[in-house]
Amino acid sequence: MDLFDLSGRVAVVTGGNGGIGLGIAQALALSGCNVSIWGRNAGKNAAAAATMAKGPGKVDLRVCDVSSPQSVNEVMKAVLDTFGRVDGCFANAGIGGGGRKPFIERSEDEWRKMFATNLDGVFHAFQAAARHMTERAQGGDPFGRLVATSSLASLFGTARNEHYAATKAAINALCRALAVELARYGVTANAILPGWIRSDMTARVLADEKFVNAVMPRIPVRRFGEPSDFGGIAVYLMSKASSYHTADCFVIDGGYTAF
Repeated sequence: MDLFDLSGRVAVVTGGNGGIGLGIAQALALSGCNVSIWGRNAGKNAAAAATMAKGPGKVDLRVCDVSSPQSVNEVMKAVLDTFGRVDGCFANAGIGGGGRKPFIERSEDEWRKMFATNLDGVFHAFQAAARHMTERAQGGDPFGRLVATSSLASLFGTARNEHYAATKAAINALCRALAVELARYGVTANAILPGWIRSDMTARVLADEKFVNAVMPRIPVRRFGEPSDFGGIAVYLMSKASSYHTADCFVIDGGYTAF
């Protein structure tokens, strides 16, 4: 079990104040990891921390806009000043596409806004984390975990959500490239591809009876996913057990893509 002991480790979870990000943060803290939750809403950050009060890992809260490199760099510096290190970066913050507007009506502003958060935000967070991880490795302490939350939309056609899908497909490629480039520093890079998960982002569509009746028969486990379903994979990827596992895309979907 020592393979999964995260005591003394420090992880950043962007968008860690709700949904999948909170499920990840909670599991990491319960495994002994110190967790820095980054989110734009201070109140939501505090509410998330309250659910993690009993875990052995310390919880750190930071207000951050991942679409801003200045914000990310300032907050990363603050986390390093607090803990002295960052061992893992879970780039989870993102926005949904809504799936309502046809591609030919997509505005430039909508396209750029989607990329600013869902792709640029991953770039900013990963770059700040990787800079620290490589410097630490060169000092004789090689260890790092980069994990991005992608989507099944990166694999399958998603009508009226092309801008969202494009960001998620790019994340998969980014993780594979970083896995190759940073391996020499003991840094792994992987993506997590969720299926239909209950969260604020999916609340509207999962409340649609017609949608539920169409999708549920395609999910072999016959339920929608919960944020807690991502705790196990997060702990595994953060731990020593995954040291040789990199450049992968983990599909967590209850069997949806296999049926």
